[in-house]
Amino acid sequence: MNNLEAGWLQRAIQGDQDAFAYIVETYQRPVYNLCYRMLGDPQEAEDASQETFWRAYQALRRYDQQRSFITWLLSIAAHYCIDLQRKRRFPVMALDILPEEDVPDSAPDPEKVFNEMEQKGQMQTLLSHLGPQDRAAIVLRYWYEFSEEEIARTLSLTVSAVKSRLFRARKEMALAWEKHSTLSLPERRKNESPAL
Repeated sequence: MNNLEAGWLQRAIQGDQDAFAYIVETYQRPVYNLCYRMLGDPQEAEDASQETFWRAYQALRRYDQQRSFITWLLSIAAHYCIDLQRKRRFPVMALDILPEEDVPDSAPDPEKVFNEMEQKGQMQTLLSHLGPQDRAAIVLRYWYEFSEEEIARTLSLTVSAVKSRLFRARKEMALAWEKHSTLSLPERRKNESPAL
């Protein structure tokens, strides 16, 4: 967090709603992306993002300023998404595409676009095979580059529990990928299509 953002955070803690709006604008993409990767559905991710910021706003005065703000905010999002997944008790197989973070090329290569869409869909499918806390650990580690210690604090786990979750999740994803890649394209599409 730079000095400008730290100033906005201080103003938000003191009750300045415009400052909190600035914080929402600054962090809405990483919060949404975490929620999307955890939940697999764009609308649910949008709702979870809004709930995350609402919860952060309510708890802002209790925020420990010795802790990284983005870590604190993403831990709120991760816990909320884990709770949602536990309530659902069924796997999510949505294959929607994440919004692009980079400005798109004015003349995109159709083959490149299709390959990127396919890869994102496959990754979301692989993530959907994981339990809520394993998925959170993987997303925080590989998309947000959290250390094992930061993941442990975020998910209220021990560092050794995080290490075992990461190991188990990578193994489970590798097995799912191996199974997925041995299927023919028509079989893959059939398995990925939601049942009506």
